[in-house]
Amino acid sequence: MGRQRKRVVTGEAASLPRKDEKPALFHRKEKKKKVDMGKVFINISIGLCIFSLIWFFYALYMRSILSKRVATLHSSPPVLDANSTSAKVSPERFWGSYRPQVYFGMKTRSPRSIVTGMMWMRQFSDFDMNLRHTCEQSDHLQGYGWLMHDGMTFGVQEIRDNNFTLTTEFVKRMGGDNGGDWTWRITAKQHSSAPYPPVISLMFYAATDTQGSLQAHVEERSRLASITGFSEELGNFKITFRKPVTGELSSAKYASYNYLQTVFTGLENLTEIVKHSLNRRFVYSPPSGEKRHYIAVDTYKPLHHQSQQKPADTRKEGDFVVHQVTVQMPFQIEVLFESGSFHSRPNQLVGSIMTQELEKRKAEFNAKFEKTFGLESKGFSQARIKFAKAALSNMLGGMGYFYGQSLVQSVYNEYPLLYPESALFTAVPSRSFFPRGFLWDEGFHQLLLSKWDPQVTRESIAHWIDLMNVEGWIPREQILGDEARSKVPGEFIIQRNENANPPTLFLALQELIEQLSLNPDKAASQPTLPFLRRLFPRLKTWFEWYNTTQTGPLPNSYRWRGRDKDTNLFLNPKTLTSGLDDYPRASHPSAEERHVDLHCWMTLSSGIMASIAQLIGEPHEDYKRSHDALSDNNLVNKLYWSEQLRAFSDFGNHTENVSLMREKVYVPPGQPRHQFPVARLVRSVRKNPKPQFVNAFGYVSLFPFLLHILQPDSPKLEHILQDMRDSNKLWTPYGLRSLSKADPLYMRRNTEHDAPYWRGPIWININYLAVRALHHYSKTEGPYKEKAAALHEELRTNIINNVYRQYVDTGYIWEQYNDITGRGQGSHPFTGWSALTVLMMAEQY
Repeated sequence: MGRQRKRVVTGEAASLPRKDEKPALFHRKEKKKKVDMGKVFINISIGLCIFSLIWFFYALYMRSILSKRVATLHSSPPVLDANSTSAKVSPERFWGSYRPQVYFGMKTRSPRSIVTGMMWMRQFSDFDMNLRHTCEQSDHLQGYGWLMHDGMTFGVQEIRDNNFTLTTEFVKRMGGDNGGDWTWRITAKQHSSAPYPPVISLMFYAATDTQGSLQAHVEERSRLASITGFSEELGNFKITFRKPVTGELSSAKYASYNYLQTVFTGLENLTEIVKHSLNRRFVYSPPSGEKRHYIAVDTYKPLHHQSQQKPADTRKEGDFVVHQVTVQMPFQIEVLFESGSFHSRPNQLVGSIMTQELEKRKAEFNAKFEKTFGLESKGFSQARIKFAKAALSNMLGGMGYFYGQSLVQSVYNEYPLLYPESALFTAVPSRSFFPRGFLWDEGFHQLLLSKWDPQVTRESIAHWIDLMNVEGWIPREQILGDEARSKVPGEFIIQRNENANPPTLFLALQELIEQLSLNPDKAASQPTLPFLRRLFPRLKTWFEWYNTTQTGPLPNSYRWRGRDKDTNLFLNPKTLTSGLDDYPRASHPSAEERHVDLHCWMTLSSGIMASIAQLIGEPHEDYKRSHDALSDNNLVNKLYWSEQLRAFSDFGNHTENVSLMREKVYVPPGQPRHQFPVARLVRSVRKNPKPQFVNAFGYVSLFPFLLHILQPDSPKLEHILQDMRDSNKLWTPYGLRSLSKADPLYMRRNTEHDAPYWRGPIWININYLAVRALHHYSKTEGPYKEKAAALHEELRTNIINNVYRQYVDTGYIWEQYNDITGRGQGSHPFTGWSALTVLMMAEQY
């Protein structure tokens, strides 16, 4: 064993430890514990920082991903092949009057088409600048529109401008690899009331939209005889301008000629370029008559405003060539387009050859119209049949082919994004005021067009569905390209992905399915089945998008998103997404709202989804269960029936005690009033809102009836039929008004600048649904069958008579009709859904 060494203590003896003194070992442990706790705290802090950074960057990453989704197209194969509108695949539809925003013009169904068009101007008039080009209500024309148009091969349009009429005709001839030839004929005649024959200038032009080239060929110093050109989709081509004549076989008339050849950026600038090139230095000197100076195109001189320096236009330039002919009425002039690939052309499509071709197409159109709609067999007069042909032709002639990028935004985007470049083949509501595509309008448009040409409907629906993003959202207003954007107020350009629109395309799909079921062997219907198969993957996503983004607070209820948020400025905040704009909803927008019209749209959609799925062999049971649940009348009554109103109604945070009042602006004594803000009309709420039914009786109240959701023996149907026929509520001699006369908001302004829109006026699309529903219930066994039949005949007659009467009196079909006088009002011509009058005449629902 080792030895123990004794401890030697020197000096004073070591003091004994006190009772309260801790051993040194304990101190070391305490110190170590403190060090350990500090390390833990530091480690936790570092961990939290790392976690926060990870979460921060993950959130940024996810926001970046989510922000891109709004502008990311759906991943399933497009319904349309990439070249489906090309000259090789669809030559007969390649060229067309696909520029509805101009009075007369043509282009191809291709992204960067050569565009052609016509402007005109009255010479020696009281107004130096009366240039007509784009359809403008401010031009105050007595009337314009297509009298005949088959949507494919020819068209005849009449334009009445003060004391003369221009008739514009075109006819196409197939041949070659690039869409064939076409010829225009413009006939000008003065009215009998004109004191002397007017002198006008017609300006025919061609322009390249960033690709292709044009070359002017001038004869006799200033007469543009022809234009030759080249583009990728057209190859080589030639446009020939024939001299004016007094008639088809008459000799040439005296005319003065001018031309303009320049470059430009942006099709929306063509009118201004012509205006800024006009000069009065030219002399019109007919053989018999005085010499007078007239206005004509000269050299284009862009205006430079030093005070308004605009950023340089970086867009690619295109060629622009204008041929002006100035001539006294009456006269006729032809413009001929010839494709360079049409080698076996039998003759030129001009003069008597064009007349023969045109008369042949007219005869075919008239025969097809009667076979399709049967108006002669129903006893309609020739004048009314001519009106119906014009209504259909204006919708066909209002088909547009647009290409460009929308501006879109989601809650994850600080600034709007450009949507991918897209094409859209669609009808437009109004050539003057709404010359672009609207999602909920298009479903109504295609109800008529599907009767005439189901292929147009399939292509239009396919174009719309191909615009869908990865979420299943389709921008509801399509503003594609600079030309379309130039016609839209800035506040409406950006499309937001939480906002829906009524899925009316399901109405058109329902019609296609019925056509296929009734005539499965008919050639026009046979492409429908493969079309539905290609459509279905995207259709599923669209349907699911509504069911995830537009759901309501209760199971199987729905709520429109996108209501106006600045409630201080609106008597009743608008719901633009519903399509019914200022129709009265809950006074205070909230997440507690239930919207009966959207519930009914989703009921219709689920039923059509089940039908399509079953037809193409896809699982349909879930759609059927959804439809059965949503159409359950007990559920609809529970969610939307107001005992107080005795009608269907929206539900939400609501008070009727609201009004618009002029706000008070304090002006200190002695201060000039003009230095202070103008007093606005703002909303005054005199009683707090509470959750309740909105109790506004009008179009929304009718939706369970309009979309055939009510059972034919439902007592609620009896209430609806009674209230519809009540002239103190919806009934008028001209159609059903949009809001009951007894409602507090009937014909009330929504702001000091917003006149009532869906608060009384008569709208033809909803009246069509009402006539259609009355026909349905008149053919279905139930206690109200006879009542529905009587109302159907009366309402149908009232609508047809008034729309026709206003067309005769004013020259136009209108956006809406006054519920007191029946007068047309709003935008015009409105041959979108107002043209559904044709289906009511034909009793085709």
